[in-house]
Order: sequence, then C-alpha cells, then structure tokens
Amino acid sequence: MDNATQKSMDNATQMTHSVLQDGYDLPVYGLDTGWFLYIHVPALCCIFVSLLCASAVLVVSFRSQTRPFFSWMRSERFVVYLSMCDVLFNITQSLGHLQMVITKDHVYPVQLCEFYSFFLEFIAPAQVLVTHVAAFNAFGLVFLQKKLEFGKYDWKLLVINFGVPFVLSASAALSGYYGPMGYGCQFDPIKGDVAQIFFSTVPMTMVLVTNVVLYVLTWWKIHTESKRIKTIHENEAQTLLASHKASKLMSLFVTTFFVQWWALGIVSVWHNFAVVPQQFITVLVMFTNLGGVLRGVVYIIIKRRTDRNYINKPLKSSSQMSADSGISNSTTNVSVIDTHI
Repeated sequence: MDNATQKSMDNATQMTHSVLQDGYDLPVYGLDTGWFLYIHVPALCCIFVSLLCASAVLVVSFRSQTRPFFSWMRSERFVVYLSMCDVLFNITQSLGHLQMVITKDHVYPVQLCEFYSFFLEFIAPAQVLVTHVAAFNAFGLVFLQKKLEFGKYDWKLLVINFGVPFVLSASAALSGYYGPMGYGCQFDPIKGDVAQIFFSTVPMTMVLVTNVVLYVLTWWKIHTESKRIKTIHENEAQTLLASHKASKLMSLFVTTFFVQWWALGIVSVWHNFAVVPQQFITVLVMFTNLGGVLRGVVYIIIKRRTDRNYINKPLKSSSQMSADSGISNSTTNVSVIDTHI
C-alpha cells in the first residue's frame, strides 16, 4: 500500500470519527436494503401477542387466588413478577417500533429514546435476574434440600432483582450512554459502545453460562437420584420426589430464559467483532419479544400440576401453606406438597 493510499484511508477514518457524534448519525437499520419492515413488523406482531398473553396471565392469576399474594407458591409469584415485566417491556418496545415504522426514522426526540432505553435496560435485566434466582433455587433444592430465602414479602428478591438494574440503568442514562441503535433504542453505538460491554455483554454472558451450568447440574442430579428412589426409605423418597418436582418447575423459568434471550446473548458478543446480519436481527427482535407467550406456557404447566396435586392430596394446614409460600424463616421442608413451586 503506497503512502497516498494510506494517507487517504487515515483521512477517511478521521472524518468518520469526527462526523459520527452519536447513533443518530448512523442510518436506520434495513431502510436502505429493503429489510426495514422485515425487522419491525415481526417484532410488533410478537410484541402484541406477548402483551396479550402476559396481561391474561396477570388477570387469571389474581382472579383464581383467594389467598394473599405473598402466601402464593413461589412459582406463581415468579410468574406474576415476570409477567408484569413483560407488560412494561412490551409496551415500551411497541411504542418505539411503531414510531419507527410510521416515521421511517430513528426515535425522536433523543430524550424519548433515552427514556425507552432506560426502561428496557431496567426491565430486561430484572427478568434475567429473576430467572437466575430460579436456577439457583432449583439447584439448591436438589443438592442441598433447601430453597433460597427471599425474606418477608420477598423483599430480598425485589431489592436485588429490581433495585440493582434500576440503579445501573439510571446511571447509564445519566451518563448519556443511551440512544438509537439503528432498529430501536438501547445503548448508543457511538457514545455507549464501551458501556454496553460492561452493562450488557459481560453480565449477559456470565448469567447465560452460569444458568447453563446450573441447569445441567440440576437435571443430572435429578436423573441420578431418580434411579435410586425405589431402593431407599419411603420418607426419604418422598422428600426427594418433592424436591425434584419443585426443581423441575423452577427449571421451567430457566428454559424460558434460554428461549427468550439466546439470540441477545449471541448478538451481545457478535456485534463487538463483526456486523450482525439483518436476518439475525429479525430473529433477535422476535424471540426477545415473546416473553409473555413463554410466561403463559409456564403458567399453564404450573396450574395443571398444582391442580392435579390438590385433587390427589389432602388439604394442608395453615403452617404448611406458610412454608409453601417461602415466607417462613425456618429451614424449608421440601417434602411439603407446594414446594412443587
């Protein structure tokens, strides 16, 4: 390469860096190739179906219960927490995608895009952390015969899983890291490129890997213990069966985590090394916006299993119900029916 060519390339690079101030200086993703609607229309379809399912789960959950919320089984409360996140996530996503479809442009003004970004980066990590807790809870049930203690009114769960993402997202917003990313609002690819690595890529990768390890270990333990249940004492066998059923239900949340966020995990790493194909962006926006549908599937499975348990087993005492809800401070007895959480 001669000096003239090298100098020309250096000048072009310097010009590019001087012109690109933020994400608004980048083209709208897919608009110049005709792939624009193939990103946003599938996303909107998934969003509205997900919103409908999540709303239905919330309505049916509260209408079908006669007990106070914090005396519900853990799995039922988890479904509610995640469905509430789905509703907020889907509403925020729908507003952003609709505006882009109508205007064929980035989301304006910048303050609105930053507001959407703040909500998305608060809600999505909160959902991820809740499923992370479910993975640890399932792991603890089969390996330690105990479940995690969330404190009265789930205060530990709520403070950590929702408080931490709120503070981090607020910090990113105040630091000016949010903005348009070509097909929505999140981390600005110019101002927030480095921040995204620490706020999103690294945490998402760590959680994904940890959940895979916990998931595999949990099911390996269930598989190995299932082989010896018939050879052990009846009481011990009942305890193992109860912990297995509880772990399997908690593992449902981890399974839906993989289904919903696998594409985001790949893109979080991929975009740091190469341009992500437009076709895969369509896959990304579809799967990440199906949370409400996945929560509906989990709710139906939990409801069927708990209804079957109540039909086949006698009514429990109030002390048992307290233990089931997870608000008791004593060591959990996983042989109780509703640790089938």
